[in-house]
Formats: sequence, structure tokens, C-alpha cells
Amino acid sequence: MDPATYVDPELTIADHLVLETLVDKSLSQGQTKTTVGQRPSDEDVAQKLQDMNDASHPDFDPTIFQFWDTPVLRAKVPAALQRYVLQPYQKWAQAVVRFPTDVVMLTHLLLYFTTIVPSAMFLYYRFSWIHGILHWAMQLWYCGAFTLMKHQHIHMNGVLAPQYWLFDTLFPYLLDPMLGHTWNSYYYHHIKHHHVEGNGEQDLSTTMFYDRDNGLDFARYVGRFIFFIWMELPLYFWNKGQVRYACKAAFWELGNYLAIYCLYNYVNARATVFVLILPLTVMRCGLMVGNWGQHAFVDPIDPDSDYRSSITLIDVPSNRYSFNDGYHTSHHLNPRRHWRDHPVAFVKGKDRYAEERALVFRNVDYIFITVHLLRKNYLHLAKCLIPIGDQVNMTLEQRAEMLRSRTRKFPRDYGKKKL
Repeated sequence: MDPATYVDPELTIADHLVLETLVDKSLSQGQTKTTVGQRPSDEDVAQKLQDMNDASHPDFDPTIFQFWDTPVLRAKVPAALQRYVLQPYQKWAQAVVRFPTDVVMLTHLLLYFTTIVPSAMFLYYRFSWIHGILHWAMQLWYCGAFTLMKHQHIHMNGVLAPQYWLFDTLFPYLLDPMLGHTWNSYYYHHIKHHHVEGNGEQDLSTTMFYDRDNGLDFARYVGRFIFFIWMELPLYFWNKGQVRYACKAAFWELGNYLAIYCLYNYVNARATVFVLILPLTVMRCGLMVGNWGQHAFVDPIDPDSDYRSSITLIDVPSNRYSFNDGYHTSHHLNPRRHWRDHPVAFVKGKDRYAEERALVFRNVDYIFITVHLLRKNYLHLAKCLIPIGDQVNMTLEQRAEMLRSRTRKFPRDYGKKKL
């Protein structure tokens, strides 16, 4: 598979449309197919994407399941099943979720509360090693999508309609620990810290002061987060004069650890390992592996620019299964932007992306960006790069070297030099 030309059939309809605005040949199938030389205009694609998000438009396309786009469901599901199951579920769910596009959020909540919750309860009631391992495998399967649903939840103040505010507020306190998050830590670290600092020098998860292709630096980066974030985040808020946030961040983080300690020592140690401890360990590692890939390429010309310190992926795992998480630059440009609006925002702002020397990739996810960086496999990453702006005139080797230049660590006195 050549990542420079391969088109994954699992791409979402939105990603197919976006990709067609970035390349010169036909790339998609079915409703989005064009002929060679008939590249769609950015305006037409942006309008189509907007129509798909507009509940009043005939082309409205809600997301019901991650695995299948709605047109695929309508084409393949038997008519009786559509009439008596799929359509009534969609109608009911759209009245429950906050945005009519987001039926999938309710689908996920129903999935978690009918599988991982009763499974965890039974492990505490009657533990078995086989069940424990299968439960952990299920958690690993769920954790990425859940984290990005939670990401939507904390940025948009919930995922359900206002009348369901109580359940919308409380469900994370049950699901978060079982899927690797400590109580409210994601909110305080991501919303109140990361988006404030934007991978800058005061961001506790900044990549700036590490060589992003160095294994030892990567180990230091992950280790610092795992072992010290419980202390560093409250201290960050304290030093900023935000005493209330400091106390809350410390209370929820340490309170979660205390709950795990009590369950391990006084309830069921083996169940606690599989239900809480292993998910927490994997999630903390996964968050840092992902953040390393998201912010690995920082342009030394303007490292404070969201265009030049984050990237965009036209990618299957990040977009189909993780609520368009691949559009990370768009997210940093507007953290309150709804996940379904990222593709249209990218198309509308594509010229600005090119002017700002932004990076757009295909056929590689954040985790594998990290893997390829640690292997110093810049040629492969250059093949995955969709060239825009002045990148179009670069050779493959020049693109690889350009990527390499954006992974070098900044001096610790970077902030002083700016002054």
C-alpha cells in the first residue's frame, strides 16, 4: 500500500469529500464520486458538508453508529428493520441527544451501560481470570471512542438534551474510572490547562522541549505525566493564582486514587486491577502517545501558531471511530466547534492552512505518527503528507527533511528569548 495514493474504503463520507478538494483525481465512490479532471469546488463541498449537518435539509445525515454511515445503513438494512427499529430509534434518540447529528452518543451510552458496567459489577461479585482478561479487552476496545465522546462532553457542556442534565452530569463519574480516566482530571487538564497554554512552554504536556524522534525523550515525557501529573497540575493552577482550580484538581485526582486503594484493599483486589488499575495505566500512556503525535511537528518559525503546532489527519481511526479527532488544528482554532463541523471548517479555511504551512496527513493515525517518529521513518511520513501550499513543489526528500526540522526540541530559555 502506497500511503501517498491509497484511499481507505472505510473513510467517512465527509473525509472522502475533503480529500477530493486536496487531490487532483477521483478518490471516492458512490454519491461522492467524480470523474478525472472534475475536481469539485471547495464551495460545493463545503455546502454539501453543511447540508449533511443540517437537520432541516433533505441531505441531513445523522451519525447513528460509528462503523456505518447512514446511507450505507439505509442501503443494506432490510426495509422492515429500518421501519420498525432503525427509524424509531433515530427519532427517539434525536430527542434525547443535544445535537440532532449525535445519535451515536446515545448509542455509545447504551452500549457502555449494557456491557462494561454490568461486567464490572459481576467481576466484583464473582471474579474469574478469563472474565477479567475479556473485560479488559473490552475496555481497550471502547477507550478511544469513549475518550473522544468525553472530549465532546467537556467542550460542549454535555452530550444530551437539557432535560437529561442530571444523567448527563453524573454518568462520567461511573464510566470514567472504568475506561481509564480519573474523576474530572480530563476536564481540568484539557480544558482549563492544555487549551489555555496550547502546547506552549507552560503546557505540562508540551512537546516543545523534547526531540520528538528520540526514544529516551519520549520515555521521559510519558513517565513525567504518569507519575507527576497528580502533583504538577494542581501546582500549575496554584502558581497561576487559581487556587479554586488547584484544590478541585487535587481533590478529584487524589479522591479517585483513594477510591481505587479502598476497593483494592477492602473489596476485591483482582477485580480492581482489571476494572480500574489496568485501564488507568493504559489510558495515561495512550493519552501521551496520542498527544505526542498531535503536537510532534512544531514550526520553529512560529511555534505559538495553532496552524504550525498541530496537525490534521484525513484518516479512518481518528475520524470514523473517534469523532473527527483527526481535525486537531481545527479543534485548536475553535475548541467549541462541534465535531461534525470540523470537515467543513477545514474546507472553508483550506487556503489559510496552506498559507500558514499547516500539515495535513492521510493513511496514518496519531499513534503511528509517534511510532514512525521514534523509528525516524520520515520518508514514510512524507509519503503520508498531503502537500499544500509551498509543500507541493517539494520533493519527497525535502518534505521528509521539513518534517524532521519540526521535531527538534526548543531551548529551555525559549520564552526569555521571545522577550
